Amino acid sequence: MRKIILNLAVSLDGYICDENGGFDWIVGHGKDSKNATEVYDFEKFLDGVDTLVMGSVSYEDVVLSGLSTFDDKEIIVATHRELEARENAKFISGDICNSILERKEVEGKNIWLFGGAVLTDSFIRANIVDEYIIAIIPTILGNGRRLFKGDYPKIDLQLNDYSINDGITTLTYGKR
Repeated sequence: MRKIILNLAVSLDGYICDENGGFDWIVGHGKDSKNATEVYDFEKFLDGVDTLVMGSVSYEDVVLSGLSTFDDKEIIVATHRELEARENAKFISGDICNSILERKEVEGKNIWLFGGAVLTDSFIRANIVDEYIIAIIPTILGNGRRLFKGDYPKIDLQLNDYSINDGITTLTYGKR
């Protein structure tokens, strides 16, 4: 069965982007002395995904800005706004969690919960994320958009994998 996978980078102090929505801080520290033998393979992750779910701000920041188009993936955007359409994008203004749960039952590859913060918050509150892949960037931003807003139900996880590359620690958790 398909999995809903939250995969994103977070600053050490818990932010997924800076206060202007920027991602230019998502870099390592330039040293490989602490690298793990096995490193996280993002390309392999991408090959295992055929659908991305994102909020409207993420869609604008990443896809419409040209940072990445994800042309070979279906993009589902949770929004109540009118946005520029792309051939591979679908807009949902209703209950995004239930829409994605229905998609999860359809044969295909995994579903990447891309973000942003508001969308991710609703998936965590509904406790429908199957796997959490969190890359901790060696940076303290001080402010921006937080990953975890708090007041969630208790969700027990187990560490399934980890790697360290260029000071970036990637942790993969599944539900217990």
